[in-house]
Amino acid sequence: MEQQADDDLLLIEAYGDGGFRLMDRRVEGGVLVQPTGFYPMDAKTLDDLKPEHFSKIMNEGDRPEIVLVGTGVKMQLLPKAIRQFLEDANIGFDIMDTGAAARTYNVLLMEQRRVACLLLPVD
Repeated sequence: MEQQADDDLLLIEAYGDGGFRLMDRRVEGGVLVQPTGFYPMDAKTLDDLKPEHFSKIMNEGDRPEIVLVGTGVKMQLLPKAIRQFLEDANIGFDIMDTGAAARTYNVLLMEQRRVACLLLPVD
């Protein structure tokens, strides 16, 4: 087994001002991040969030063991439809504010866990 260097991992480098920095690129708005890539999305608030925003993790052969959901400046409960969708898909999830979700994703990824995160932007 060969250990990956942190430079080889798709880490969340920064967040704020309505977007994120990943792989030295600025991404405006919300984003779905997983070890194999990141996917900008049009959702900026929980009201905008739909089950379809999670479609990339459903199509992957190696589904995450946990999805972190960053709900913005503060932790908020997920809409019932999103909760039910993740539960029906048998995917574990944890909700937290976006900053905590970004940091937790990075730590879990460095621990070589199968993790993904959906992050809503903060200003």
